[in-house]
Amino acid sequence: MQGTKPTAPEIKDNEAKRTTIILEKEERDFIESLIRDGKEPGIKPLISKMLEIYRSMMIYDWKFPGEYYGGISRMAFINVELINILTQQVPKDKWREVGEHMGNALKVSIQTTLGADASKQETWGAVFHRLNVQGFGELYLKDKFLLIKAPFINDYEIWKGLLEGLLNIKLETRNNVPPLVFEIMKSQSPSE
Repeated sequence: MQGTKPTAPEIKDNEAKRTTIILEKEERDFIESLIRDGKEPGIKPLISKMLEIYRSMMIYDWKFPGEYYGGISRMAFINVELINILTQQVPKDKWREVGEHMGNALKVSIQTTLGADASKQETWGAVFHRLNVQGFGELYLKDKFLLIKAPFINDYEIWKGLLEGLLNIKLETRNNVPPLVFEIMKSQSPSE
């Protein structure tokens, strides 16, 4: 049967498939050092982790090096110290307002990237996951309280405005140092 193309064997959707990759010596040495130093448990978990990062960070949209996108939003890797220097230049009486503008911008980005309406509480899990992936911190909803562990900005007034703008809610601060805690006072209709 000359001229017929070889075909791959048919694989069922839930069946695992072995894949072989050829790595350069430098790449192998790097992976082996990660495993040896206990930073990674093995090659398979490392590859799985890399794929999850690739999907979560939307790396397929990146123009590496130097131009990174998450949906419609350009992203940058920036030291938290630089963010803190920037926020310190904003007068404290403007922090909440600045945060609200940031939240409104995030709302548009999340709506277009995830297709999630951040003002609807049923989407908050996906919204919080996205913010965590982007390095904002770990956000949790517990009853009528929003908790933020390891926030990338420690200034609670900025966070209060950011969350109010993003989620279209009103908050009262219950703990103003990390972990930040806000009580949800009311949800607003989009026209408010």
